Amino acid sequence: MKFVADFHIHSKYSRATSPSTDLENLDKWARIKGIKVLGTGDFTHPKWLGEIKEKLSPAEPGLFKLCAGSSPTRFILTSEISCIYKKTGKVRKIHIIVFAPSIKAVEKINLELNKIGNLKSDGRPILGLDAKELTRIVLEADENCLVVPAHAWTPWFSVFGSKSGFDSLEECFEEYTKYIYAIETGLSSDPAMNWRLSQLDKVALISNSDSHSPQKIGREANIFDTELSYKGIADALKSKDKTKFLYTIEFFPEEGKYHYDGHRACNLSLKPQESKKYDNVCPKCGKPLIIGVLNRVEELADRPEGFVPKNAIPFKSLIPLNEIIAESIGTSVLSKKVLIYYDNLIKNLGSELEILLESSEKAIAEKSSPEIAQGVIKMREGKVSIEPGYDGVYGKIKIFSEKSGKKEKKPEINQKTLL
Repeated sequence: MKFVADFHIHSKYSRATSPSTDLENLDKWARIKGIKVLGTGDFTHPKWLGEIKEKLSPAEPGLFKLCAGSSPTRFILTSEISCIYKKTGKVRKIHIIVFAPSIKAVEKINLELNKIGNLKSDGRPILGLDAKELTRIVLEADENCLVVPAHAWTPWFSVFGSKSGFDSLEECFEEYTKYIYAIETGLSSDPAMNWRLSQLDKVALISNSDSHSPQKIGREANIFDTELSYKGIADALKSKDKTKFLYTIEFFPEEGKYHYDGHRACNLSLKPQESKKYDNVCPKCGKPLIIGVLNRVEELADRPEGFVPKNAIPFKSLIPLNEIIAESIGTSVLSKKVLIYYDNLIKNLGSELEILLESSEKAIAEKSSPEIAQGVIKMREGKVSIEPGYDGVYGKIKIFSEKSGKKEKKPEINQKTLL
């Protein structure tokens, strides 16, 4: 069965998340976006786990569905954990995504983690726990659990992060490295960047939204064609079988907020080679630069740019539909006009991912405008310009520019198309 999966999200119990991030809204937006399997996120939080137990019931093996109604959305038990600890003389801050095949496994994990830190404090708990030890605890709870380093390249909280990470998976997980079957590439990197490291050939590269609101799910995701079950997904990741794990959906990595080096306080963004000229110090204030993902990949890479491993899982870079609409009509993504066009496209053409990946230019134009349709096609062709993100500032992506012949006059909503 072919389906879309987004494993890494957060609930309303995580810090800086929308209060609307409950199971009902997650289900609603999964259907709008075209996501079949969605991570629950935050299963370590006692209140969120209580809601999971109350509102979800078993579906296919290892997957869950809403008790109420007959939604096609399936949930898989996942949670992100922040490990902050000292190792080899350096403070490490590693975020880990844990997948569990059952409520029983989750309860065993939570029982052990509750002895180490306060699971009630945040949906993504901060624990003084070595990532290797977390892996041991998780696998002892159930050998079918999966441990995946989250957003593997972000500077502050990741396995390869410039500020607190390691240079290899082996340094981090030691004898448990053989149980690390996948890493999450994160919004600021894409598979092509990760292919430059031969050490990553043995793991699957997955992509997830890490969303803090229901509307953001699916901005990165994974496409499978396998049995709809926990085991089906886990086996596809472990085997890296290209007939079962088809491709990933990505941000354009420059749009991520840690792609370039820089210093936000000084409004300074730099390419890696420019940072080297300044010895990684901000030339405006003298403070250390935040070294971004591109620079860190360059540092650890043992292959040239453009190298593609033999069994690499392909990817497609997308821009969220509401962003395409907003730029096409020259307004904010929060504009009522954007919402009208968005809702009408979903109503007539299917899910957001179907529209972005499959709908014809003619069909999109008929239900929105020629400019919006052109924007989708340009995105598919990679004809975009991006001002890369840095030091926590998202990159700015443009589909249209003066050079592309974009008309200054913006299209008005044609009520005849909104049918």
